[in-house]
Amino acid sequence: MRELSVSTITDTVAKMCEEANVYLGEDVSGALKRSLEIEESPTGQEVLKQLIYNLEIAKNEQIPICQDTGFAVFFVELGQDVHLTGGTLEEAINAGVKQGYTEGYLRKSIVKDPLYERKNTGDNTPAVIYTDIVPGDKIKIAFAPKGGGSENMSAVKMLKPADGEEGLVDFVVNHVKAAGPNPCPPIVVGVGIGGTFDRVAVQAKKALFRPVGQPHPDSRYAGLEKKILSKINDLGVGPQGFGGRVFALAVHIETFPSHIASMAAAVNINCHACRHLEKVI
Repeated sequence: MRELSVSTITDTVAKMCEEANVYLGEDVSGALKRSLEIEESPTGQEVLKQLIYNLEIAKNEQIPICQDTGFAVFFVELGQDVHLTGGTLEEAINAGVKQGYTEGYLRKSIVKDPLYERKNTGDNTPAVIYTDIVPGDKIKIAFAPKGGGSENMSAVKMLKPADGEEGLVDFVVNHVKAAGPNPCPPIVVGVGIGGTFDRVAVQAKKALFRPVGQPHPDSRYAGLEKKILSKINDLGVGPQGFGGRVFALAVHIETFPSHIASMAAAVNINCHACRHLEKVI
């Protein structure tokens, strides 16, 4: 059994919050640069160049890529041979978010009461945390600052098994089409399939943590990702909605076993600043 002080988790999370908001991963920045070779619209090309230039400004001046530094979303794999000391995992992560968002001068966007008072918590907590217990004595922490504009473009639909692949594709493409320029394209589209009403949404969110462009390990779903991406880019919405070929950088699918009577589906969209970072303690 490995003992680990929760202070280590707090320090790690604080640094992740700052880093992820300033530096866009090579997977996403590389996809944006490669999209210049695909984009046919002169306006679309100029938009992409501006987005890429914005990434350089953020890195060089150490400022957030986007003013919306988002919900703090975490997927944590906690090794079953790790014994945490000095507090709980949730407390440690929230302390790290508070520290990172304060010391990094990141915008605090979370209100405690969603309907009535809507008073800002002042430190961007509480974080949204999903935890899996896994073998081993390590902790893997994956973090994403999830902006409100793209999050608002989410959807869940309880499809029937008889709807099949065609029904799923229609749901995803039509929903992304309706979202249009609102989620700041070029976007990354996370798709969840299977499970319950709540689980399928988590799968769609989890799909956004996969390195952009990395295909699904199952060739059938990898092919489906390509098919949906092609249909989305054929819509002609283009970068920032000004028209063009590059509406989406990638489509990622994550699945979960389904009930015999169900085929739940969910879409979770990320803007071009698809920020995500992973650390192992």
